Amino acid sequence: MPADGIQPNDGDVIAQFRHYVQQAGFPCLAARTATENDHVQFLVAGNLESSDADDAIVACARAFARNVESAKGFHSLALLFPCTPSMDEATFEQALWKRLQALHAMDARTAPWDPSVSDDPASPDFSFSLGGHAFYVVGLHPASSRRARRFPHAALVLNLHSQFEALREDGRYERFHDAIVERDVEFSGSVNPMLATHGEGLEAPQYSGREVDAGSWRCPFRA
Repeated sequence: MPADGIQPNDGDVIAQFRHYVQQAGFPCLAARTATENDHVQFLVAGNLESSDADDAIVACARAFARNVESAKGFHSLALLFPCTPSMDEATFEQALWKRLQALHAMDARTAPWDPSVSDDPASPDFSFSLGGHAFYVVGLHPASSRRARRFPHAALVLNLHSQFEALREDGRYERFHDAIVERDVEFSGSVNPMLATHGEGLEAPQYSGREVDAGSWRCPFRA
């Protein structure tokens, strides 16, 4: 929750996200383009540590995947948690995986894991799944050590795994990835050690944005 104890309304939080992505030099070109084209769907979901919005999140993620899976361009689902208390990077990482675990437990009652990816976070083929669709999750919060992940509120941005695969099939992924790396160095002042090439390395350690040793780090999530 904000330090002054005043909870912003949904419109304010969404406007903050748009401003954050459109700030000068922001490195993620896909996020900028999606926002400019009104291809970002928003759900303001309270507190990252609370299960109150889990039903709505699962339903929203499933509908989002169905609606945009065959759509052109880059689309994202931004889950915003403005009521989340202040937390450091390690605490945010724990809260992120606890929320994903709870969402998976709810989703798994009626939907399978996306068969195109692994459900083992220690596998290089892992991606998070909701409604039978794989997602790459980007965690944002005020205390992130990476400037590009430093948003005024806790947030989880869900990007369909299939969008990255489509870029690769079109031969555009390498240029896209290299441009983001170059812009991130200019924006943040250093190379992001956790930004791996899609399909190489482990995906799970990248979700929270905290720098970890991918070889020794153990993901708390279990499918």
